[in-house]
Amino acid sequence: MRLDALTLRQLRALRAVADSGSLTAAAATLGLTPPAVHGQLKALEDLAGCALVTRGEHGAFHPTSEGGALLAAEAQIQTALARAGREIRALRQGRIGNVVLGVVSTGKYFAPSLVARLLRRLPDIEVTLRIGNRDSIISALGGDELDLAIMGRPPREPAVIAEPIGPHPHIIVAAPDHPLAKADPVTPGDLLEQTFLSREEGSGTRILMTRFLDRIGEGIPWRAVEMGTNETIKQAVMAGLGIALISQHTVTEELRAGRLVALNAIGLPIQRSWYLMHRTDREMSPATARIHAEIQSMRGAFLPVA
Repeated sequence: MRLDALTLRQLRALRAVADSGSLTAAAATLGLTPPAVHGQLKALEDLAGCALVTRGEHGAFHPTSEGGALLAAEAQIQTALARAGREIRALRQGRIGNVVLGVVSTGKYFAPSLVARLLRRLPDIEVTLRIGNRDSIISALGGDELDLAIMGRPPREPAVIAEPIGPHPHIIVAAPDHPLAKADPVTPGDLLEQTFLSREEGSGTRILMTRFLDRIGEGIPWRAVEMGTNETIKQAVMAGLGIALISQHTVTEELRAGRLVALNAIGLPIQRSWYLMHRTDREMSPATARIHAEIQSMRGAFLPVA
């Protein structure tokens, strides 16, 4: 059977004739003329190489065994097409779909909780979470690998629409037994004498630390030791290797447990915002738009509270 030449119109003609028993009734159902229905049915029989309907004693058409096989396939096709239609409507309405959300590594302390909230509220939309440093998230956004991204400072490239979704305070932390732990307040001179433990070049926290120390130091040099992750920095600070300017959201549990303390210094905490962003040259899919709106509606409720 030449399946490549078979059409849905031919199958509908076969269905209409089998259900009604006559060419005239089938033509009325399909909005065609009886000769047109006959032509569709004849073309389908030519493709099958056999008769698909036969006349009964009273002149009514009935499907042959071969016709019955095609009718069973036609029913499955109609079911599949109906399901596809429902899925298309759901996709266009944003009720189902897949959204890739990129979050900078500093946000890994709240990102899983955020995704869990989204899945509870919109269970039919799959949210894929990607966490990386600032450079990798910007690169993924530029490479069209992300639908949405959350970071502390919008990039220059690619061009994005960035909207604040919650506060992002930065503090300087030290071990509880550090000499500056109980100073009130800590002076700029005290800070500049310390060794700062920092993230890699290009990190948003590193950029913020550099700007802060350059501002309070007014040209006075300061010392920094680079470390690869926030977890390493926290452990090093607790071990007394130095102090660190860090996102408060990364040390919430350590502050509560007393394993770290926030220094009281002028200009701290540095208040920043978390931003939800998407590319200006990409139209959000309906599912992405729903996730975007849902994150905005939370008003930062997913962020850790010290």
